[in-house]
Amino acid sequence: MPKRILRGTVVSDKGNKTIVVKVERQFLHPLLKKTIRRSKRYAAHDEQNVHKVGDKVRIIECPPKSKTKTWEVVTSA
Repeated sequence: MPKRILRGTVVSDKGNKTIVVKVERQFLHPLLKKTIRRSKRYAAHDEQNVHKVGDKVRIIECPPKSKTKTWEVVTSA
């Protein structure tokens, strides 16, 4: 099964080697036919601590690195 790659914005870089990435998605409501925006926050592994708040990054699924981290940073988007 291929690994998912998501694109989002860094909203927190306070953890050591950890960033929090906010990923937004848009979809059409099935009944109202209106575009709806939803967002979700993912904890991602950042080995070199180079990404700061506001950066656009891509994250990819990985085996669990801690209790909440199952994503790691691929590159800046």
